[in-house]
Amino acid sequence: AIQLFGNSPEDLANAAKVVEESGADIIDFNMGCPVQKIVSNGEGSALMKNPAQAEKILAAMVRAVKIPVTVKMRIGWDGSHLNGVECAKAAEAAGVSAIAVHGRTRIQFYEGKADWQAIADMKAAVKIPVIGNGDIFSLEDAKRMFDETGCDAVMIARGARGNPWIFQQTEQFLKTGILSERPSIPEVKEMILRHLELLTEFTGEDMAIRQMRKHVGFYVTGYVNATVMRREINLCETREQFEA
Repeated sequence: AIQLFGNSPEDLANAAKVVEESGADIIDFNMGCPVQKIVSNGEGSALMKNPAQAEKILAAMVRAVKIPVTVKMRIGWDGSHLNGVECAKAAEAAGVSAIAVHGRTRIQFYEGKADWQAIADMKAAVKIPVIGNGDIFSLEDAKRMFDETGCDAVMIARGARGNPWIFQQTEQFLKTGILSERPSIPEVKEMILRHLELLTEFTGEDMAIRQMRKHVGFYVTGYVNATVMRREINLCETREQFEA
């Protein structure tokens, strides 16, 4: 899936064609990004304030391609403008295949508590699949999201930082009710090194080492001597030092 953002129906229709030709399976439209430089251009979550324009954009994208178009949005701009239901209906009318909803407003960014009832309201308002997102940090959280919102799928974001096992474990828990144990130290070590290897292939060693300093902090949270590990990793400048 390739995600696009913007506010011009014509430009986004053309971009959607390029993405489809590149071999993407799904095109996702971003109506959720809260970053100032995005919303100041009327893009991202700023489109929550203009459902009519959002519908025009999404309809243009849907007409331009044969692959599914989905949309990620929030529940509104701020607490006084919770128009997620209106925006979800506009997206459905435009012909999108699914809607992912982060249960916060733009003003909240990632602070406060996600409003799962607002996600439930949006789910009830449309017939297309709705994906619930926000405050899913455990296997139990994922099950509660399904139970409380009636959503068709769950999207895990920050909950996967330092915990890529959460996807497999959540699937197992939903099927069997069995809660998996926390990964062992050797398992965490193996995953960190694999993460470094893949990131090195993607960005080069120097950039990968710098980025992994943050990721290691997430991986070791809650384990003994995590503070020492973070401090030592932050001093690493080469892959050899990191692996040692």
